[in-house]
Amino acid sequence: MHLITLIPGDGIGPEITKAVTDIFAAAQVPVQWEEQNAGQTTFDQSGELIPQALLTSLEKNKVALKGPITTPVGKGFRSINVTLRQKYDLYQNVRPSKTTAGIQTRYEGIDLVLFRENTEGLYAGLETWDEHHGIGDSIARVSVAGARKICRAAFAYAAKHGRKKVTLAHKANILKVPGKIMLDAAQEAAREFPQIQYEDKIIDNMCMQLVGKPEQFDVIVTTNLFGDILSDLCAGLVGGLGVVAGANIGDDMAIFEAVHGSAPDIAGQGKANPTALLRSALMMLHHLGEHEQADKIEKALELTLKDKAKCTGDLGGSASTSEFAQAIIENLDK
Repeated sequence: MHLITLIPGDGIGPEITKAVTDIFAAAQVPVQWEEQNAGQTTFDQSGELIPQALLTSLEKNKVALKGPITTPVGKGFRSINVTLRQKYDLYQNVRPSKTTAGIQTRYEGIDLVLFRENTEGLYAGLETWDEHHGIGDSIARVSVAGARKICRAAFAYAAKHGRKKVTLAHKANILKVPGKIMLDAAQEAAREFPQIQYEDKIIDNMCMQLVGKPEQFDVIVTTNLFGDILSDLCAGLVGGLGVVAGANIGDDMAIFEAVHGSAPDIAGQGKANPTALLRSALMMLHHLGEHEQADKIEKALELTLKDKAKCTGDLGGSASTSEFAQAIIENLDK
């Protein structure tokens, strides 16, 4: 039995979280949930944005499933997601994007995984404000250690999962120092994994290539900001943020999350699509070694996605969140 910290989040978070836990219960997945929350709702109730009880739970269980969280805007609070990633050195943001039958897109045959460095770059929070001259600076910090860790993680993943190629996306022609650090780190990892093909592409060309011929890519690795942008681009190729998984992984802890927003405008209306959180939960199961359980639920999800009548509105159907989850449950033994 795996003890998992469950963070329902805000907005539609509790609804899609319940859908996932209902599916897991029906599939008899060997997990026990320890629920703790963070974000706007928690702040309104307790005055704490990230309660100590949540941190204690994370540090004990080492694995969490997290719904979308709202950080209060205009009150000086730092992003909860960034805070957790940096506090626990969750340096790998892993985002798979794969074509799925039943989800209509402009593309076919896409099956790629993006590794985004998750703690450094322009998200390190190293900013200055010169009020006298009206100048704001943000430092895009890239360390040799950080670059080595994320590049090696991408190559190790490729080797473990039978992937054939890793592509580094960078801007070394302009950002010469951080660009060189990433290039050196990727080349070092490529030497360690000679069976994996390696290439590098400048970020603007990478965007054009992804839109023009995305099926040429396999595993992509890049810095924090570029990865933030590319991961959403890749999600758009396969149906959007509502259908892709996300994970924040470190050496000692992993937090799996839906990467879309909390959508307060539809909260409580039963309209939310739980696919992204469910797929994140399936990534979590693979991380825990529960491959058979994950594959069983993924198969049931894919069967459901092919039946539009059973899907939520954003997928072309008219089912509610709970009806969609129930349809997946009914497909578990098919």
